[in-house]
Amino acid sequence: MIDLSVQKIRIAFEKGNDILKGVTFDVNSGEHVGILGRNGAGKTTLFRVISGELTADEGVVVTPPGKRVGVLSQIPVYPEGYTGEDVLRRAQRRIEKMGEEMEALAAKMAAGDSSSDTLRAYDRLSAEFLRLGGYELERFRDTVANGLGIPRVQREQPYRELSGGERTRLNLARLILEDTDILLLDEPTNHLDMSAAEWLEDYINKFKGTVLAISHDRYFLDRTVSRIIEIVDGAPEFYSGSYSFYIQEKRRRYEERLKQYEKQEAKIAQLQRAADDLHLWAFMGADKLHKRAFSIEKRIDKMRVTDRPRQEAKMRSRFGEAEFRGDEVLLAKGVTKAFGEKRILGETELLIEPGERVALIGDNGTGKSTLIRMIMGLEPEDAGFIRLGPAVKCAYLPQTVAFEDENLSVLETMMYEGKCTQQEARDRLAAFLFRGDGVFTPVSALSGGERSRLKLCMLMRSDINFLILDEPTNHLDVASREWIEDALSDYTEALLFVSHDRYFISRFATRIWAMGGGELRDYRMGYEEYRAYLERQRQLAQTAAAKTEKPKKEQKKPAASREKSTARLEREISQLEAKLSENQAAQEAAATDYQRLMELTGEHRELSARLEELYAAWEEAME
Repeated sequence: MIDLSVQKIRIAFEKGNDILKGVTFDVNSGEHVGILGRNGAGKTTLFRVISGELTADEGVVVTPPGKRVGVLSQIPVYPEGYTGEDVLRRAQRRIEKMGEEMEALAAKMAAGDSSSDTLRAYDRLSAEFLRLGGYELERFRDTVANGLGIPRVQREQPYRELSGGERTRLNLARLILEDTDILLLDEPTNHLDMSAAEWLEDYINKFKGTVLAISHDRYFLDRTVSRIIEIVDGAPEFYSGSYSFYIQEKRRRYEERLKQYEKQEAKIAQLQRAADDLHLWAFMGADKLHKRAFSIEKRIDKMRVTDRPRQEAKMRSRFGEAEFRGDEVLLAKGVTKAFGEKRILGETELLIEPGERVALIGDNGTGKSTLIRMIMGLEPEDAGFIRLGPAVKCAYLPQTVAFEDENLSVLETMMYEGKCTQQEARDRLAAFLFRGDGVFTPVSALSGGERSRLKLCMLMRSDINFLILDEPTNHLDVASREWIEDALSDYTEALLFVSHDRYFISRFATRIWAMGGGELRDYRMGYEEYRAYLERQRQLAQTAAAKTEKPKKEQKKPAASREKSTARLEREISQLEAKLSENQAAQEAAATDYQRLMELTGEHRELSARLEELYAAWEEAME
């Protein structure tokens, strides 16, 4: 069954300059599709057309009657005084209304109304209310909010006082709570830390409805979508697979088109030589050969059907490297840091040696950027010391890029802050795709990605042996992310970076620093090994917990009666039921503590499984 049919969508914001040129595709029910394309290709415009927010110049979008479409990119305006909690509760209002209708029907039945219409209406509402989780609305609300890293204090704040990132996360939670059939997600992992992004991936993988996701997060795409649609020059190109398949297939198609073009050009060159020879012989007296030459040239014109395939322009540059002598790039001893009662670091010792690539990871608010600022000398430590090696030449890309004078143009900024001539500045900027009139754009008018690109252009000009990057791939499209990865692949000196981009971390990290709970844990391994290690630890913890909870096996008693056996089972069942009740109460108390809630949920599953075993044994004993 088709959930979404997009037919010949054409839209232009300027006459003669179509953003989308007859885009056509279908999405089947339950399919998860990734939408790709360079910045400005029309991806968000397409979502706005699908959601009905924007009317296309031509074409139609068809969804089955009754299917609900939810869009993340639409950030609604809420009434004055609305809190984050009000936004979440509003998403469940439809289900709450069903509960109110059920209560009204129950009151009618209690008053003596036993008509078949009333009973059928109550049964229908009751079944739907149960299916939608109507009896666990608050618990589901807490689960979604905790999974996406929305703390209770943020839910109680006025909505208008929240930052853009906080509003995005809140509206993603709202979208999940709305029981939507078709999800349109525009950069859903922006503003999410790694644990929240992983929670969202698990949710989408279990989601039975249809999903279209615009994303630059390649790890997210690999884990959540089974088909890719790329918007290229206003038209869709289709790839039946994950992001990794898309990369390989796109390269294969380019090489195939290039081969066809080269084969065509070789044939045209051969025919052109023959036509030239015939013209020459015709001038030497064989006039009739002109006719044959003209015929060949017409044939050549008809053959020119394939243009040379083009690849997107890539930035071409590499980080400079300074020769490094010494054993330590960075040393920290006894470092502590706290803001009021919140501890960021306690008695931390760190060492980075030449050539190491360290990924600093952790949830939002754990202090990653604070540690980077301490290393750069922009934030004092409370105790201990941090020092760079004597031969270290450091370059730093902050999360929020700022320039000395925001009114200067890109070219002027490069000349003055980069201390270079106009020609040198133009050459450097051209390698970073700042060309033509674009170099005269004021830096204040640049997007976040363009600002990062300009700062990187300036950093790469210096010879460095310690590179520090704070969220380097934020605001960058896929092509720009791939470019910075290519540049870093040639860089062999020490690297320290903060990132939530798991694809980027997996490619470059040889060591993981994990921050959380006021501590920094050092793992001398890559990201995939780190994930596998955490999974092993989780499984070992579950096994240990299961052994602790497992009742000791009683020695067989040859003369044990059925009554004693059933009595023992009944006692154990009663004990487990009491533990389950305690666990349920603990989950409600820990509704705002994500880590504790996950532990309790795992314990609840183990207790439930054991209880089912005891019930089965009790039934067998009774028989």
